[in-house]
Amino acid sequence: MGFGQGLSGIDAAAQNLDVIGNNIANANTVGFKQSTVQFADVFAGAQVGLGTRVSKVVQSFNQGNIESTGRSLDVAITNGSGFFRLQDAAGQVYYSRNGQFLRTDDGHLTNAQGLLLTGYPSGVSAGAGVQPQPMVVSNAQMAPKATTSLSIQLNLDSGTNVITPTTFPVANGVPPASSFNYASTVQVFDSLGNAQQLTAYFVKQAAVAGPPPTSPWMMSVRDAAGNEVANNIVSFDATGKLIPAGGANAPALASAITIPATGAGGLNNGAAALTATIDLTGSTQYSGPNDPKSVTQNGYSTGSLLGFAVQSDGTVLASYSNQQTQSLGQVVLAGFGNAEGLKSAGDNVWTATGASGTALLNAPGGTLGQLKSNAVESSNVNLSSELVNLIVAQRNYQANAQTIKAQDQVMQTLMNI
Repeated sequence: MGFGQGLSGIDAAAQNLDVIGNNIANANTVGFKQSTVQFADVFAGAQVGLGTRVSKVVQSFNQGNIESTGRSLDVAITNGSGFFRLQDAAGQVYYSRNGQFLRTDDGHLTNAQGLLLTGYPSGVSAGAGVQPQPMVVSNAQMAPKATTSLSIQLNLDSGTNVITPTTFPVANGVPPASSFNYASTVQVFDSLGNAQQLTAYFVKQAAVAGPPPTSPWMMSVRDAAGNEVANNIVSFDATGKLIPAGGANAPALASAITIPATGAGGLNNGAAALTATIDLTGSTQYSGPNDPKSVTQNGYSTGSLLGFAVQSDGTVLASYSNQQTQSLGQVVLAGFGNAEGLKSAGDNVWTATGASGTALLNAPGGTLGQLKSNAVESSNVNLSSELVNLIVAQRNYQANAQTIKAQDQVMQTLMNI
């Protein structure tokens, strides 16, 4: 017996204790992956081995528990093997399962060490040939959107009286109440985000005998000053349903509102001319009160950033003070053919190696997993198992020390002969 076997055993056991101790130390580290030591015996052309060695330290990339944090910048990868893709200022790329992010004063999303979270810009989908870029949540105002479509769904009372004449006598810019049967007001927005109030006046006209019989209404849309911006004929059939434009006994329905940029009746505020289509689909003429069921339009004013959240598909969705939401981009995930081949770089990040293979980038989903906001992935260390492993490794260390002690006693015996 030589000292080499015992020394190699002590060295291997000490490294095993280091790995176990590291696992225990990181039991509460978000995104940490536990490691295990693999041993190999040592032979040198003889029947008696020369001891043992550590052949490899392998990390387990099993998913840890998902824990709720209530913090919008905490993001966990669930049900998948993907990694967040991070890069430093020099462009070096790293990968991590730790989704505890911070927002810098210039809007970038980073981890605690300042590495930038990357993803696809807004409007670019995965696989479009665009390289991931650092994600930015800008404080810039959301641009306004001019109204381009207006939808009005209402019921017009079939029992109301016919009003003649069918043209409006305008007094001080506002039609008198006796000149229309019903009015509905809607707010639209110009290209600068200014709200413009429009009112649709409905005037019942004499029925058309047909065949088939129809019941027409005149619809005059006017701005706040009383200027007419659209004049339409709306017709209903004998069942009270709206007749589409060009239908039997229904004249062509003018379908656009136009407000010029300048001049009489214009916006005169620097905004572009406003043109919007009108859709009355779903409107009816039944016996009952004049009643607006729905009035909607697709424009909005400018808005300030109120907050944002990462959706399950990686979309960073921002909410604004104008009640609108907007995608600011999509977080990218990376997958590897052999995750165990990744090289740990500390600070909860890894780098790709030849053994891991090239990173496969895609949007969250499928085998890469989905994202869960307001949550993190805890360490996958099983503390109970590690404490048991610690006892076993300690006994292994002690046993190898005993072989050295026994060899020492044998040497002492030989020395005393």
